[in-house]
Amino acid sequence: MSQYRVPPTPNNFHTWFKYSLGVSPDLKRAIDILIGNKRKFDAATNRDLFAMYVRADTGDDSDVNNFSQQLHSVMASAKQYLNVAIADNRSQMMAIGDIAERSEAGVDPAPLVENLLNELAKAVNRAAKLEARFAESTRELDAIRDSLSKSEERAKTDTLTGLPNRRALEEFFRKAQIAAMEKGEPLSVLLIDIDHFKKFNDSFGHGVGDQVLRLMASVLRERLRESDLPARYGGEELIAVLPGADLATCAAVAERIRRLISECRITRRSTQELLPSITVSIGVGQFQFGESMADLIERCDRALYLAKRNGRNRVVTEAELDREMAAS
Repeated sequence: MSQYRVPPTPNNFHTWFKYSLGVSPDLKRAIDILIGNKRKFDAATNRDLFAMYVRADTGDDSDVNNFSQQLHSVMASAKQYLNVAIADNRSQMMAIGDIAERSEAGVDPAPLVENLLNELAKAVNRAAKLEARFAESTRELDAIRDSLSKSEERAKTDTLTGLPNRRALEEFFRKAQIAAMEKGEPLSVLLIDIDHFKKFNDSFGHGVGDQVLRLMASVLRERLRESDLPARYGGEELIAVLPGADLATCAAVAERIRRLISECRITRRSTQELLPSITVSIGVGQFQFGESMADLIERCDRALYLAKRNGRNRVVTEAELDREMAAS
């Protein structure tokens, strides 16, 4: 931390302690890449590293806590089964040992054989019961695993649009960011905002506004590749991360999305009324190696609001921001 001038705050120490232990391959890869690119570990970078790789892994989650309790219960039961089995096996070994000693002493073999058969029958019965108990434990563990998987999926999904949410976006971007820096490939983001959405909501109601957001989500899914990630960023803003796409490619995709949305017509479900057309403004930016997701989205956001200032219903890239600054 001293070598790279990282302030010794509790969060930074937690991040770099985890890095030094090597318990998080993603964190180690991210820091190594930042070091390799001579990235300064400023306040924003340190904050993002902690948020993405430390807090995300240790966040409080009631579902996870509940599953942890269930798992503890199953493991306790399994431990109890094993303890009983060990005790029974010891008793059986002692009984068989006693039979062996008596046979060596010349005792009538008939009752000894009978006793031995009885002990073996008990052993088979205990083994069958133990197997059944462990089979039940396996089923419980499978149920816990399935529930945990579904809970994790719910935690990463926006309930209104069905798109990935901010949590899923951050996780996807973290992996895409690392891959882009490792492979030297481009990575771009487009940020979408519905024009005059508040006025639309006030005029037709939030139910219709929700219908519009679901339509937007459908268009995003239709126009993006499987390798891309569409997500709800917040409110009426949607976002898409396009690995492998440079600024021009992402802008072309954004333009197709803008055009398709402007051509859509929405019917009010309650009255079958045809509503006014919807338009969107879109800001596009390309990832610069080593920067945080927040920095990239901030550029997309500035491009988005330049689109709104220039009349809305258009796509603006970060390159136009540079030209506007140069002109001013």
